[in-house]
Amino acid sequence: MANVTRRIGLSLGADICWPICYEDIVRELDLSLQIKKDNVGFEVRRVDIEPFSLGRPAPYDIVLDRLTHWYYPSREWIKKAIVLDDVYVLNNPWSVQSMEKQTSYCAMMRLGMPIPETWLIPPKEYESSPDLEPTLRQYAKLFDLADVAKEVGFPCFMKPYDGGGWVGVSKIDDLEALRDAYDKSGKFVMHLQKGVHPYEHFVRCVGLGPQVKFVNYDPDQPLHERYRPDTDFLPEEDRSELEDITLTINSFFGWDFNSCEALSQAGTWNPIDFANPCPDSQVTSLHYHFPWLVKAKIRWSLFCAAHKRKKPHNLDWKPYFRIAAKKLPQREKLRQYAEIAHKRFETDRFHEFCDKHLSHLDEVAWEYFGDDRAKNAVRKKVEALFPEHEIDEFTDLFWSKIQDWREDDAKTRTTAKA
Repeated sequence: MANVTRRIGLSLGADICWPICYEDIVRELDLSLQIKKDNVGFEVRRVDIEPFSLGRPAPYDIVLDRLTHWYYPSREWIKKAIVLDDVYVLNNPWSVQSMEKQTSYCAMMRLGMPIPETWLIPPKEYESSPDLEPTLRQYAKLFDLADVAKEVGFPCFMKPYDGGGWVGVSKIDDLEALRDAYDKSGKFVMHLQKGVHPYEHFVRCVGLGPQVKFVNYDPDQPLHERYRPDTDFLPEEDRSELEDITLTINSFFGWDFNSCEALSQAGTWNPIDFANPCPDSQVTSLHYHFPWLVKAKIRWSLFCAAHKRKKPHNLDWKPYFRIAAKKLPQREKLRQYAEIAHKRFETDRFHEFCDKHLSHLDEVAWEYFGDDRAKNAVRKKVEALFPEHEIDEFTDLFWSKIQDWREDDAKTRTTAKA
């Protein structure tokens, strides 16, 4: 029986807190797993940004990527690592690069999801180029925003068609506000999307492989209060439907790690923002939910590394489109989409792996998130974002929310054992 090491690379940007916790917990797990005929251990390293030869083999089996959505050198290195070295990467870099919100809306509309009425609006201003003037003179039509507003209705939201972390997003209640938002949009190509108002629930669903976390979300709060600490706030059927929506979207686009925002209105879940393949992972916004995220990353990455999971070479949409063409109720179509997702994420095999090899993870993580090492990781992130006079206050705030999680987690696990 051979001793082998699976190497996990963390490709990081401004991430501070979760990598520290991830590394500490994996180290403490001290795993040596019997996988087929091998004893498998794990090594975690951070990926450097440096010049690279296209022909130099990548020294990783799996990479957790947090950079390809905006940092081109890392994106091109990861593309090379997949094509030449069969490295498994969270997420598919080609899909991250090309599947902006416009494409994701169109694709899920084809699958029958109730995407709110959405229009694409040409930019208010343009980058000058030799072909711009003749192109606009021949093909650009004058339009009146008021006519578009009649089609969409108020309230509505104006936002860049390709997303970007709430940059350029405006809630619009009347025509005057619409014209003002458009005048300020500059060179952005914009979406105008009907608002789902009023709504019963605003939920952000975080998907990591086959794992889904439901978070009660309040966008009107400051960033550190938007993720509410509620747990049992949804009926089981709503949870089931949201899980199917999230897994369908993620598997469709080849995203292991993505978040989906959806609003419920009159018994219908309306996905509104779900091209987020680099979701917020920071304790300063997730706080109570932060330990779940760290554990979910550990489970999925160790599973993928241990079994040398292969990255699909393309996105196969035909099975979804075949279901979409059937004359079935939408909820039944969604169940069938989710069945494809579970096959692609190997859900059953994943749970068997966790039960067999990671049954002690919950206890290890529970102990760790009561330790000074975890508190120091929280403080380092706070120091990076908050002014000096607020560091102690917000470190204590986020740490107290993690302790609330520990208290609730202990109760849940005790009940499960009883």
